[in-house]
Amino acid sequence: MHDEPTTAPDSPADPPAPSTRSITLSVSMLASAVLLAVLALLPAPYAVSSPGPTRDTLGEHAGEPLITIEGAETYDATGQLLLTTVSTTGRPGYPSNLVSVVAGWFKGSTAVRPVELVFPPDVSQDEFDQSNEAAMVSSQENATVAALEELGYEVPATMTIAGTTEGSGAEGIVQEDDVLVSMDGQPLTTYSQLVDRLFQTAPGSTVRLGVLRDGQPVDLDVVTAEREGGGSQLGVYIDPQFDLPVDVSIKIEDIGGSSAGTMFALGIIDRLTPEDEANGAIIAGTGTIDSVGRVGAIGGIQQKLAGARRDGAEWFLAPAANCDEVTGHVPDGLRVVKVETLHEAREAVVAIGAGQADDLPSCTS
Repeated sequence: MHDEPTTAPDSPADPPAPSTRSITLSVSMLASAVLLAVLALLPAPYAVSSPGPTRDTLGEHAGEPLITIEGAETYDATGQLLLTTVSTTGRPGYPSNLVSVVAGWFKGSTAVRPVELVFPPDVSQDEFDQSNEAAMVSSQENATVAALEELGYEVPATMTIAGTTEGSGAEGIVQEDDVLVSMDGQPLTTYSQLVDRLFQTAPGSTVRLGVLRDGQPVDLDVVTAEREGGGSQLGVYIDPQFDLPVDVSIKIEDIGGSSAGTMFALGIIDRLTPEDEANGAIIAGTGTIDSVGRVGAIGGIQQKLAGARRDGAEWFLAPAANCDEVTGHVPDGLRVVKVETLHEAREAVVAIGAGQADDLPSCTS
């Protein structure tokens, strides 16, 4: 008897062995996918700026009022005064990746630039964060002083000289730690008094500064220089210490820099006045501010415009110095008002709240 080989009925045939070509193609595709995934996660040498969050300076954040005021009566307000921000990757500690860079190239509200044009390469993450935090603290102080003086408060200041500019009329005459107390025989008790008097002084004039040096009065003759925007400058760095008549506290986290100054000041004004300036309107804005109420240029205006409209704003207060970047980049439904001073910004808010904003200046008029 011979055993016959047996085969299971209807058993499928063995699959053909894969070809060398298909194996090579599969391995290549897998390697490419892995490579793309790795590249997508690697830091890219670009800074990607996109619209960041907004915060209502009249509202609350994390369950607490953004602005708290003690020492004066405050009033409830309707509407919103939104400070605007820019979210940027590529800075120390927060690198951009290939995915965000490529996506940014196709978004009109996102800016992609070589990282060295945005962040100095020799600045560490700690140094960057400290600089941003210092700018925010200074911005809040300037906003408080400017807002209080806009409302008629007198804000005394001790004006200590921190140094002189090279080649100025003050170099070699005014010394560090001198305390400025008078100009041409007239007492100086507030920083805004000094700014106002210098604005009215012709460049090249000799002014007599009264200072306290080691506690002793000294008179110094200084020749002024021309100041951009009109008037004169002394050529000194002043570190003013303000004696605030009202205690203002601004609580905000994870936001740095100085560009929220104007909106901080408007929020303080609205809280300290019985008038409901915004009157239900949602008004966004940006701009640095100094202690005498001058509104300065900022970065990322196009991203801030987009973020403002995204969060419901119909009005945007923009520094006049940024108007060239605003034109052609205003989202539908948003109207931009240009401002140069806190007083102009306050008047704009009042006009918007009253429904009388048709004649407000824009960046195209």
